[in-house]
Amino acid sequence: MDTTETKKIRKGSSDKRVKIITAARDLFLSDGFDRSSVDAVAARAGVSKRTVYDYYGDKQNLLIAVVEETSGAVLDMIQQAISEYLSEFDDLEQALILFCERFVASANGSTDYSALIRLITMEAANLPVSFLENLDNATEEGILRRFAEFGQNGLLHVPDPELATKHFAALTFLLVFNQPKQSGAIQNEQTKRIITEGVRAFLRAYGPQTIRHENETMH
Repeated sequence: MDTTETKKIRKGSSDKRVKIITAARDLFLSDGFDRSSVDAVAARAGVSKRTVYDYYGDKQNLLIAVVEETSGAVLDMIQQAISEYLSEFDDLEQALILFCERFVASANGSTDYSALIRLITMEAANLPVSFLENLDNATEEGILRRFAEFGQNGLLHVPDPELATKHFAALTFLLVFNQPKQSGAIQNEQTKRIITEGVRAFLRAYGPQTIRHENETMH
């Protein structure tokens, strides 16, 4: 039977947990999950190997904890941008553009975001599929809720808010993150153009005018 099912994992001290998570994240990023031993994590964290096992159960649980901790900072960035730009506004197009620009700027300046992407890319095979799906859903949840509200308020036509959220992300900040890095001014100009055109394409597909278009095609 799995270790995590047969014994209770200790809550332990928050200070030790921070040290273990930090040490594990550094090692997973530099050496990879498979080549990082629990002994090495314990040594870097300044705790015993038994403490690591008592707190996290096994190395895979430790990896999941590292990704959860890192993703939490990224979710906070998204929520902050939503609060600043998608709560009160006069122009939806401009609000969506500013939201994306803020999130991209925050992510580009964040070691947490780059670490999260690297960990998921490098260690996807060592993470449960259900965990990755839940992480993906959590990343989109705040935007999805706002889009559903915009639909109820008549600002958007979103029969499927989840699909609309995925389309929005693909057209805007995900497209920016997938572009090759360039020098400062060129990068900033390219980012602004991608986001602006992406938001406009999204609004052409999901703006209130799509309701009128659908009604016209039905008659």
